Amino acid sequence: MFQAKETLDDDETFAPRTARSEPAQNAWRRPVGVSVGTWRYAHEGTIASRYDDFVAATPLCRVDLQMTAEVFPGPSSGPQAANRATSDLEGQANPAEDAASEKKWILDLGCGTGRASAVLSEAGYDVLAVDLSLPMLAEVRQRQLPRVLPMRANLVELECLADSFATGAVCLFSTLGMIQGRENRRRFLANVRRIVQPGGQFLLHVHNRYAAVTHSAGRRQLIASRMKSWLQKDIEFGDAVYPYRGLPDMFLHQFSRRELTADLRHGGWQVAQWSRLSLDSSQRMAGTGIAGGFLVVAE
Repeated sequence: MFQAKETLDDDETFAPRTARSEPAQNAWRRPVGVSVGTWRYAHEGTIASRYDDFVAATPLCRVDLQMTAEVFPGPSSGPQAANRATSDLEGQANPAEDAASEKKWILDLGCGTGRASAVLSEAGYDVLAVDLSLPMLAEVRQRQLPRVLPMRANLVELECLADSFATGAVCLFSTLGMIQGRENRRRFLANVRRIVQPGGQFLLHVHNRYAAVTHSAGRRQLIASRMKSWLQKDIEFGDAVYPYRGLPDMFLHQFSRRELTADLRHGGWQVAQWSRLSLDSSQRMAGTGIAGGFLVVAE
């Protein structure tokens, strides 16, 4: 499953060691696709320790867990389980496949404190809970969730994970939008496609860029984002930097439906289901109207 692993010792830190040479310090760079604000976010312990209280008051975090349970009802359910049952009835059971199928791994990408991991674990999956933040992963460990393995990694650099070992994946709470740079987001999506078995599903959430047109400040922000994308090569239309939970410069990319569809296709995914969210993300919408975001199932 792993070609490399990151240890999670309690005393591990990213702080530069005094024994480092000056050239080594000058050569240091943030991980690829990680903005200054996201780097701060990943290391802020109080954000992690108060995360569960924060998401408890966030309507989106109720809606996305409901959809997680629908998309991943358990290892004995779903299309892959049906295909295995058909093969068994036809006398085509493969002992090697049966042995490999003992564990049904789901990737929880940008797991935070493990709220989706808990739902997936309860359904019977083995969960690889991946996050860049050591304080967040410490919270996951404290929960002592069965069948949940925390792993520290940069989401853009998942080449350490083997091909086709996971049954599916989730990437919730606009985590995809926290990756800076379209090429980096596409690299992430392609890696997830490689890691998830054929026929596996990928549930993700993004914010809708054009929800901003519903209020005057948002319209100004949208125009400014477009102008900056024309004038500065390192800024893309939809990028936003804003104060968030005590941080001055949190980064988030907000998507259009067309952009996300193109990025998923580039990564080898096809959209199987679009769920449009209300402007406050408290419910899935039917019919017309401007969506606040999207929950998407890709295959």
